[in-house]
Amino acid sequence: MKRNTFFLLSLGCAKNTVDSASMVQLMEQAGYQPVQKPNQAQVLIVNTCGFIQAARDEAIAELRNLARSKKRGQYLIAAGCLTDRYRMDLLQHVQGLDGMLSSRRWMDIVNLVGRLGGAHPARYELPDVPTVGREEVGVLRSAQQGSSAYLKIADGCRRPCAFCSIPLIKGSTVSRPMQAVIADAVQLQAMGVQELILIAQDTTDYGHDLGLQDGLTQLLQQMLPQIPAVPWVRLLYAYPGFVSEQLIELMATQPQLLHYLDIPLQHAHPDVLRRMRRPADVDWTRRTVEKMRKAMPDLALRTTFIVGYPGETEAEFQTLLDFIAEMQFDRVGAFTFSFEPGTASEALGDPIPLALKQERLERLMLLQQEISLARNQALIGKTLDVLVEGQTNDLVIGRSYRDAPEIDGLIFLEGGIPTGPFVRAQVTGALTHDLAGRIVHEPLVAH
Repeated sequence: MKRNTFFLLSLGCAKNTVDSASMVQLMEQAGYQPVQKPNQAQVLIVNTCGFIQAARDEAIAELRNLARSKKRGQYLIAAGCLTDRYRMDLLQHVQGLDGMLSSRRWMDIVNLVGRLGGAHPARYELPDVPTVGREEVGVLRSAQQGSSAYLKIADGCRRPCAFCSIPLIKGSTVSRPMQAVIADAVQLQAMGVQELILIAQDTTDYGHDLGLQDGLTQLLQQMLPQIPAVPWVRLLYAYPGFVSEQLIELMATQPQLLHYLDIPLQHAHPDVLRRMRRPADVDWTRRTVEKMRKAMPDLALRTTFIVGYPGETEAEFQTLLDFIAEMQFDRVGAFTFSFEPGTASEALGDPIPLALKQERLERLMLLQQEISLARNQALIGKTLDVLVEGQTNDLVIGRSYRDAPEIDGLIFLEGGIPTGPFVRAQVTGALTHDLAGRIVHEPLVAH
């Protein structure tokens, strides 16, 4: 173990990954060196996720493991979402914890580390009022993975979903200044990023707190001309009812904007959606998807559903299945309801047995697997630009515009060695989630 070294373990979603990457930058700027193994580090940092019980259990287990193996002179910090809601539980369940850092104050990591030699544990001030920090000069609010990078445009959420603890953890939406976001995008372009993925709890709410209307569209209109060397820009996490006509037109007419959108819908029965405190106008979804597919016939749509929400009847669940069959989404993620204390749904309890939740989840995923396979098979014979992510002796592995990293599928290619980050490929085979193909010639994208 060397002095001024640190190990950081990032748990949870891509938004957490961005915060972790930003903390790494700050630590390096302060003279600390990252290491790959905990036993090599003076400072151990776990950026936790506290969204659902399984994530909390994982975070506590990781913290306990590090605490048990901690040596003299090592310090353990819990950062991220878990500290915002469960700070006292952490102190109780993780013996040997030296410091805590709020998800809303990640930019204070160096300050906290500097205090670790004092009282034990270093009780850091965790804000009771939801806040986010200032823009840190020289710190990208992004996380790069290969040729792709996640760029956070806002934090927190002001939507009142009854099942969700994010507003309790993160507070209401706080958008980053537009010029700060654009400056990060320009810097990522200079670093050679080929795919820029804009993320927030709700990207379509960007700029509301800044007094902007349709702020996401305004941001993209300002950003895209300044990053001409970034061929792919992907949008994640749009909110039902807030995908504007202007955004659809921009996606359809700007080649950099991928014809891909993730709109978490959560359910399709109006009564369940009302209990969830979600938009219950399912016809809006139908109309909007129709508009988008008319403007972009090759559009790839991803969504997410919750099964087993309190009070969900068999008829309500069947409505969800019928809706999925009707809409033919390209990608679907589905989860069983997770009871979260302190949320608006707490009063509803968790009355549906786990076995029934699991049975409904399996039925939903079996249906979606059929749809996904059919939509993949419809691509056989077509050509796609593929962003290369890896290579073996015989295969090139990559993603098309239809696939967000880590959550969607891959395309496995034969027929050549790539000379750049992109190849042009013809689809020759289809599985439920992935595609097979062969490299045919240079890609059409400008890069």
